[in-house]
Amino acid sequence: MLNIKRYSILALSLVSLSATAQKAKPIFDGKTLNGWKAVAGAAPYTVENGMIVGTMTKGTPNSFLITDKEYGDFILELDVKLEGETTNSGIQTRSHIKPEGNNGKGLVFGRQVEIDPTARAWTGGVYDEARRLWLYPLELNPTAKSLYKKNEFNHYRIENIGNELKTWVNGKPVSYVIDTLDQAGFIGLQVHGIGNNLENNGKKVYFKNINIQTDGLKSKAFPKGIYAVNFTPNTLSSYEQSEGYKLLFDGKGNAGWVGAHKDSFPEKGWKIQDGIISVEPSGGAESTNGGDIVTKEEFSAFDLSFEFKLTPGANSGVKYFVTLNEKSSGSAIGLEYQVLDDQLHPDAKLGRDGNRTLASLYDLMTSKKEARYLRPIGSWNNGRLIVYPNNKVEHYLNGVKVLEYVRGSEEFKKLVAISKYKDWKNFGEAAKGHILLQDHGNKVDFRTIKIKAL
Repeated sequence: MLNIKRYSILALSLVSLSATAQKAKPIFDGKTLNGWKAVAGAAPYTVENGMIVGTMTKGTPNSFLITDKEYGDFILELDVKLEGETTNSGIQTRSHIKPEGNNGKGLVFGRQVEIDPTARAWTGGVYDEARRLWLYPLELNPTAKSLYKKNEFNHYRIENIGNELKTWVNGKPVSYVIDTLDQAGFIGLQVHGIGNNLENNGKKVYFKNINIQTDGLKSKAFPKGIYAVNFTPNTLSSYEQSEGYKLLFDGKGNAGWVGAHKDSFPEKGWKIQDGIISVEPSGGAESTNGGDIVTKEEFSAFDLSFEFKLTPGANSGVKYFVTLNEKSSGSAIGLEYQVLDDQLHPDAKLGRDGNRTLASLYDLMTSKKEARYLRPIGSWNNGRLIVYPNNKVEHYLNGVKVLEYVRGSEEFKKLVAISKYKDWKNFGEAAKGHILLQDHGNKVDFRTIKIKAL
């Protein structure tokens, strides 16, 4: 006969054990640095009043205190206070080290959750240390810029579950990155290098209440309206689908695309292989091989994202509000997000004040980008452009907003009047139009082209 009382006690014990196993556990004992080691730079780490304290030190590169243990899926919570307002710090997740790097001192690389007290205010953003650079700048979630409290302890929640990395600062959601790199790695606490900056020399970073949960993980939902950066090629996460995004290119075929001024997809000049749609090289001439391709569908207000990879010296573009009504030789007419190798292609030096450079509104407005927002030629870069219902337009490069303007405004019309588009009536002011990928005779790859109607 089953002993009901004994069975109930056993069941309750198992539930209790399960609940205990699912609780977050400290990875810093509050007294020693057991389980941690300092690498890369020479900034010292000590234990003071139950906190890990890193001290900024002139003349040394970025320093890290990293866990001996590697972690895969986890939820990490901790409190950090950073002295000063002209430097930064960060928390490494699923990171790694090249022992031979940094002149034998070790080069740490991997995703870092940013701590940024400067006017830029990107705390909680995601930076890929010593690799791909910025993955999630807070230009993508500007409402989160106000969350950081200067010279106070701030609370960070970091979820790394499967391919998803989410961050919170002081209880508010900040960043959402979906990434296939690094399924496991160490956790690290950064003291940023300060060069020979005497202003920050001796200032400190305080870390406390460092707790991690690795079992029974339950992801905290992100509210609607926050942009997710998805590095999984040609896919949409369930969150992106719920936000209304759809793929314009599925990585397999040309469905939804035709040649500009044609009824079918070009028979030559374009190649679809390994999840990539590519313009084939043909000597650099404009639309003389396969020609431009356009979406069958037209769009008015929208949020468009795409990945592109340039070959050295290449030129292409992503155009929008393409109506195919204008007569032109070469490429079809439309507003253009310029895709260009600024260093090697001569077009970068033409136009006015650099308005034909990468991510610019071609021949109209120059993108205000910094070199460190660009991943090297031959790497995948992320383009994004948003057209709001009120005709405000924004261009982004790797998550950073590089220009904005208003279609049809007086300022816009003045720019058109002194551009190569001055002869087309009401250029760029159509109520809707096609999205276009340009054939400029150079090999350029595209993938993960997605759009959301606004």
